Amino acid sequence: MGGMGDGGSPHMKDLDMGAIGWKGRSGIVALVLAALVAPRFITAAPLDMLDGQQAHDDPAEEAAANFPGSAFFFAEGAFDPVPGAQTVQSEHVMGLDEVKAAPAAIFRGMTGLDSYRALNCLTSAIYYEAGNEPDDGQRAVAQVVLNRVRSQLWPNTVCGVVYEGSERTDYKCQFTFSCDGAMARLPAAAQWVRARRVAQDALAGRVYAPVGLATHYHTLAVRPAWSSSLHPVAVIGAHIFYRNPGFNGTLAAFRTPYLGRETISGPARRVWPTKPVAPVEAFAVPAPVGNATAANPSTGWIAPVAHPAPSAREDSLPESTIRPEYRNSGRPIV
Repeated sequence: MGGMGDGGSPHMKDLDMGAIGWKGRSGIVALVLAALVAPRFITAAPLDMLDGQQAHDDPAEEAAANFPGSAFFFAEGAFDPVPGAQTVQSEHVMGLDEVKAAPAAIFRGMTGLDSYRALNCLTSAIYYEAGNEPDDGQRAVAQVVLNRVRSQLWPNTVCGVVYEGSERTDYKCQFTFSCDGAMARLPAAAQWVRARRVAQDALAGRVYAPVGLATHYHTLAVRPAWSSSLHPVAVIGAHIFYRNPGFNGTLAAFRTPYLGRETISGPARRVWPTKPVAPVEAFAVPAPVGNATAANPSTGWIAPVAHPAPSAREDSLPESTIRPEYRNSGRPIV
C-alpha cells in the first residue's frame, strides 16, 4: 500500500500543480482587466456626498436660464466686489462697487428732426452693442452713452457720442459697430423695436442706477489695456462697466447740458464720391466771329486738349462677361 501510494504521488502532484498554475494565470489576467475597466464605472457622485450635502444641478446648464456672459455669474471668485461696499446684486447684475446714479435729465432735441436723430442714434447703439441681452444689459449701454453726453470729455450730443471716431479705418472708434461694418446688416424688426423702446425711456429721463457714472465698458471675452486704469463698477449682461477715476468719475463732472442740436445721423463717410467732371466742351474757346478776336483767358490758363474718342477694340478678344463690380477681383490693393 505504501509502495503504491509513493509510486503514484508524483503524477498526481503534477496534475494538481498544472491546474493551479492555469487558474493562477487566469486570476491575474482577471485582476488586470478589472483594474483597467473599473475606473470607467466610478463616478464622482459619491465623493460629492461625503460632506452629507445633496449635489445640486448647475443652474448655468439649464436650458433658457443663461444669457451671454452668464457663466461669470456662476464662477466663484471671477469678480470680487469691493469689501464692505453696498453693491447691486440681481439676476443680471453683479455689482463690484458702490454706485451713485447719474443725474436725471431729459434729452429733447431743438426740433423734431433733432429728436428723431437722437432716438435713432441711441437705438443703433443699443441694438448693435447689446441686441441679444436682457433689458438690464440694454439699459446699461444706453446709460453709458448718455453719461458721456453729460461729461465734458465727450461731445454733448447723442449722435456725436455714438459715432465719435467712426471715420477711422483701424477699428478704434468709440463704439466698434460704427466702424467695423456691422451696420451693413439689416436690423431685425423685433429686436430693433425693443431697443427703440429702451432708448425712448432713457431719453425721457429714466436713469439706470446700477451702472452709476460708468463711461466705459467691454465684453467679458476681452480685456483691453485701458481697463486697468479705470474703476470697475458692475458686470451687467455680457459687459463689464467702468467709471473714470478722480474728478471725472464724480457727479460734479456730469453737468454739461445737452446741446439739443444733432448735426449728424449716422457714421462718418470714409469714401466720398468724386465730383462730377465738366465736359471738355464747356472749357472750349469759342470761335471768333468775323474779324473779332477771342478774349484771352486769364494768365496761367491752358486750354484743354480734346482727346479723340477711344477706338474700337483692336484685338479680337470677345467682350468680358464678368459683371463690372467683380472685374477687379484678385488684383492687389496697392
